[in-house]
Amino acid sequence: QILFEVMGKSKKPELKPESEAIQVIIRCRPLGSKEIHDSRKSCVNVDKSRGAIEVTKPGSSEPKTFSFDKVYGPSSTQDEIYKEVFHILVDSVLEGYNGTIFAYGQTGTGKTHTMQGDAKNPGVIPRSFHQVFDAIKESTGKEYLVRASYLEIYQDDIRDLLSKDHKKKYELKETPDSGVSVKDLSSFVVKSVKEIEHVMNVGNNNRATAFTDMNDRSSRSHAIFITTIENCQIIGGEDKIRVGKLNMVDLAGSERQSKTNAQGERFKEATKINLSLSALGNVIKALVDGTSTHIPYRDSKLTRLLQDSLGGNSRTVMVANIGPADFNYDETITTLRYANRAKNIKNKPKINEDPKDALLRQFQSEIERLKKMLESRGSSAPGGSGDKKKKKKKKKKRKHVRINEET
Repeated sequence: QILFEVMGKSKKPELKPESEAIQVIIRCRPLGSKEIHDSRKSCVNVDKSRGAIEVTKPGSSEPKTFSFDKVYGPSSTQDEIYKEVFHILVDSVLEGYNGTIFAYGQTGTGKTHTMQGDAKNPGVIPRSFHQVFDAIKESTGKEYLVRASYLEIYQDDIRDLLSKDHKKKYELKETPDSGVSVKDLSSFVVKSVKEIEHVMNVGNNNRATAFTDMNDRSSRSHAIFITTIENCQIIGGEDKIRVGKLNMVDLAGSERQSKTNAQGERFKEATKINLSLSALGNVIKALVDGTSTHIPYRDSKLTRLLQDSLGGNSRTVMVANIGPADFNYDETITTLRYANRAKNIKNKPKINEDPKDALLRQFQSEIERLKKMLESRGSSAPGGSGDKKKKKKKKKKRKHVRINEET
């Protein structure tokens, strides 16, 4: 402080947020019933202790090895992965950071299982709901406001999965304060796990899915569930508001038409899915090669929405899902190379303090306005303080008149 005063500086310099790498984990599912029926063999070995994945090409004895932050084999559980990887990220969102979790991989490798799960084995999204509301319940000295939104990108068109007309197309907007967002996207205030789970279930029922030869219920769109958490704390007599946003992204899987046998509308969907994933790959490549002066975020709606998550203001975890079957060796190698490149992306996360668009502040202002309105009405209403003063004056006047008459 003294040094800056001597140098004639009236303000301390702004500290730039420290950069941190995207965390990349790999999850390998077990062999499926169809793969077992077709006598497929596993070509993947997962070494959790070393964080290594070894993939051996059919007919070869020399495996290709990849290293990542964490790796999980076919016996891994939803609870194990959430506690070891995602719990700390959700904690940071409660503190006011932006966070992104996205699942990438070939179609049929378990991305939706990882993100959504089922009633017996809930995935990342429902588990995050419990963590958020448990933390709010245990918190003291803070007020919270939680909002939920749910969208999908279908054939590069943005749809609101919570709208009555969930096939309506929405546009993107960009502001200096909040970055890239969806114009007029529905946002619901939720006060419990039950309420936010209802929002998720409504959106899931509206999401585009279909049968292919690789997946009975293949996602035909990229889906993003957004949980916005505002918290307010009084520090030094002033309200301090922080806003954290958690984007949970279930990407549609990359597809080869020769394996999915997609025809007609399914083929058109697959083409759009592959194009947007290719655009995402180009963004990742441009971010890590060190020579690119232009990052092609605008090449797709997906990359524009993930702009902060890739090289921006966010803490990001990428889950790359792979299948173990030798039949999918080429796709598995492609996914691992994609993920290996992504782990070199550097983000610059920072706590979002007192943003202009904080809804909690708007609610506080509205409550104060309504309180003042009620007070002003109360003072002028019959029986109010103003009315009592008038009655008191009338009583004094009558008493004065009666004394004069007696005199």
